[in-house]
Amino acid sequence: MSTTRNNGTVKTARTTFQILEELKRKNGATVTELTEEFDLSNSSIHNYLSTLEEDGYVIKNGTEYKVGLRLLDLGGFARRNRHIYDIAKSEVTALAESTGEMANLVVEEKGKGVYLHRAHGNKAVRTDSYVGQRVHLHNTALGKTILAHLPEERVDEIIEHHGLPRTTPNTITTRDALLEELETVREAGVSFDDEARVQGLRCVAVPIINNNDRVEGAISVSGPTSRLQNEYFTRELPEELKSAANVIELNITYM
Repeated sequence: MSTTRNNGTVKTARTTFQILEELKRKNGATVTELTEEFDLSNSSIHNYLSTLEEDGYVIKNGTEYKVGLRLLDLGGFARRNRHIYDIAKSEVTALAESTGEMANLVVEEKGKGVYLHRAHGNKAVRTDSYVGQRVHLHNTALGKTILAHLPEERVDEIIEHHGLPRTTPNTITTRDALLEELETVREAGVSFDDEARVQGLRCVAVPIINNNDRVEGAISVSGPTSRLQNEYFTRELPEELKSAANVIELNITYM
């Protein structure tokens, strides 16, 4: 195993996290399966896994290794350090209760959206999203809301680094179309996702802007297209979200 630096990175550290990401992607894997994914011997992979297991970052069940709950401790700590989480979570939960749908809080980090809080209403449908998940910004209402309030040069950096992959037929996949959409979002103060990431799912999102005019994150309500329709989708939900965002922004300002 090499521990030499390459462009400022330590290769063993990067490999460790790549192994964890692969365990997450596969929802568990054996040493042999991981060896097939990495240019490392069985013994090297086993050494990585044994160290991670000893420290609680992976668990072993028979011959299979899975991500351990020690990582939840780190994630929970990171989330608490985002002050917007404590400030916004009660309003997001209230949105879920009042609408019966799924309500979300997302922030941008390293050019992707990260779910900090999700609340399920009594009618909420289950999706593939979860707290801590990192998603592209261009194909969600939450992400477009955040992008709309970032400098254009930052938007270009994000596009350059992460691209604009298509996830459904409704996904925006060109820079010009995205910038045009972001201008509409800025003017309206609200963003809509009409099956752009998940077919059958719609979402409405608004930004959280601090008193320095910087976007702190975004909140949303999402639900099936069969329920998010007409004026409820285009007018009533946006107004309810804007009201919640106003409360969050005031609390950010005066806390």
